[in-house]
Amino acid sequence: MSEAFNMSMRKFLKQVGVTSQQAIEEAMRSAGPEAAGKSYRATMVLRIDELDLEHVVEGRIEAPEGEQQA
Repeated sequence: MSEAFNMSMRKFLKQVGVTSQQAIEEAMRSAGPEAAGKSYRATMVLRIDELDLEHVVEGRIEAPEGEQQA
């Protein structure tokens, strides 16, 4: 694949990672103390309609014990 393709894909994936982490951390803070120590099922969906692509990644996120700030 071309260097331009690789760079644009890396830039997109970095943006997804950074903004997703920020959103999860904010949701944990907003949930308050009751979120501490719980496990949450997470689903990430990547969709590119023009390529007929839908890629689903599922996993678990463990909330920190006692505090929600990371």
